[in-house]
Amino acid sequence: MKHFLSIEKSSADELEALVGAAAALKAARAAGDLSARPLADQCWGLMFSKSSTRTRVSFEVGIRELGGHAMFFSSRDLQLGRGEPIEDTARVMGRMIHGAIIRNDSQADLERFAECSGVPTINALTELEHPCQLVADLLTLREELGGWRDKKVAFVGDADCNMGRSWVWAAKHLGFELALAGPEGYCPPADYLDGVGAANVSVTDDPLAAAAGAQALYTDVWISMGREDEAASREAAFARYQINPELLSAAAPGAIVMHCLPAYRGKEITAEVLETHADTIFSQAENRLHAQKAVLASLAQF
Repeated sequence: MKHFLSIEKSSADELEALVGAAAALKAARAAGDLSARPLADQCWGLMFSKSSTRTRVSFEVGIRELGGHAMFFSSRDLQLGRGEPIEDTARVMGRMIHGAIIRNDSQADLERFAECSGVPTINALTELEHPCQLVADLLTLREELGGWRDKKVAFVGDADCNMGRSWVWAAKHLGFELALAGPEGYCPPADYLDGVGAANVSVTDDPLAAAAGAQALYTDVWISMGREDEAASREAAFARYQINPELLSAAAPGAIVMHCLPAYRGKEITAEVLETHADTIFSQAENRLHAQKAVLASLAQF
């Protein structure tokens, strides 16, 4: 694996290996063992045109714990912000850094950077996917449910966002059941799902039907970054798609609740449900660190 650009382009074996490595790195850190330093003497650049809390902190801490050095660049710090082509930035950066972590609005630009830079490149979020979050989520399923085999995950809300599509590809590769629930216009279109070809992925506009028997309920914000001007219409459209006690009661007994954060209490999830399941949700957030370290370590050899 030279790059980590999407769940779509990953294999089941690669995803399972990353989750296993993340679990081992988490256990080592808990035991005070930070001796693994596959990034020793390496410098990795974080190029973020979108704001971040968990992604930036977990990558910067992870790089340093693996022996490397992190350099953070916002869009204001690079000539990209003044119109330099991504190809030129990539060819310059590729001659100076050992790897790149990119968070932006364009999967195409991410892939072009990886192609032109020649250095390992990681998707830290694009408009199409959020693969590092998905690895952390799989680690959380392993910890909370013993894994994903024979499990059902219900994704409720904006099911056509980057997280919804990341879950679709994870279900395709790993074989667990995924039920997407969202209003019309906010679920992956039929031609997209036909292209995925996963019989274990279903779509409905009924959140209770999606949640029925699910071992994990998952949600994300209704209003993603860059969509703030759609706030009123989105809140009206998603009013029925909240994780609340009624929805939780439709799930399997002992079902877990997951949220990739930030969370807006009273919108996509009630304060009551979030606080009841806070240990899982914030362990899921912590798992970003261990997932990121697993991805970094897997690419350190290139």
